[in-house]
Amino acid sequence: MKICRALFLFIIYNLSAQQKPIETIYFDFDKYDLTDKQTEVVTNFIKTIDTSKVESIQIYGYCDDRGNDEYNFRLSNNRVNTIQELLISKGFNQSRIVILEGKGRVVVRPDTIENLHETRSRNRRVDLIVVKRNSFGKGIYNSLRNDLKVGDKIYLDNILFDLGSSKLTNNSKKELDKIAEKLLQKRSYQFEIRGHVCCTPEIYSDAIDRDTKERRLSWNRAKTVFNYLISKKVSKSRMTYLGCGNKYPLKKGDALDRRVEFVITKI
Repeated sequence: MKICRALFLFIIYNLSAQQKPIETIYFDFDKYDLTDKQTEVVTNFIKTIDTSKVESIQIYGYCDDRGNDEYNFRLSNNRVNTIQELLISKGFNQSRIVILEGKGRVVVRPDTIENLHETRSRNRRVDLIVVKRNSFGKGIYNSLRNDLKVGDKIYLDNILFDLGSSKLTNNSKKELDKIAEKLLQKRSYQFEIRGHVCCTPEIYSDAIDRDTKERRLSWNRAKTVFNYLISKKVSKSRMTYLGCGNKYPLKKGDALDRRVEFVITKI
């Protein structure tokens, strides 16, 4: 029993280490509306955060282990949407909210938990995670700036994919439309589009695309972006694409690893 409890705590620790929420809002059982106290937590979060240093924000919702999966996914999504609506109503820029994801219930084994009531109450929550500007490392940027050099990487956290999918989301298309406009202005730029995946066992180099059933998901993501930019009049002679599989995780959460990056190859 001690081993099971230790394993559970280890898993929870690693999840929190990956995500690192800077604010958490806890909900009452089976609820997604906010009390005055919970609203105050979100309001204080907005007041204290320096938005000039924030590149984007991610919002993840969770439920406790009671109820079926379908209901809990819906409830966790409602909790996420509640927080987003409050952030926007308080003046937070919606374009910086790049991930809204209800993850459903956090499964626990009741016989391995000493304080089950407290554990369940802490699983009824929404985590707010902030990505600061220029937080990705040297030579990695979040826009097509004017001082780029060959070898620099452009990481755009609005171009993300659903789990197992290489299809562009509406938000990704909007971001790529902006990129295409800039690329048509910066016609000397040549670049490689690199696709990435998350959540794949180390024995595999890539993930399976649920539409094609091929283990080429990162390639398909890169190719999808390649073809979309061609449709927006960006010359294919300026671009190449590559699937990187799961080799280069950002270690900022699974959602941010379902991405593409642009690597400058010629200025």
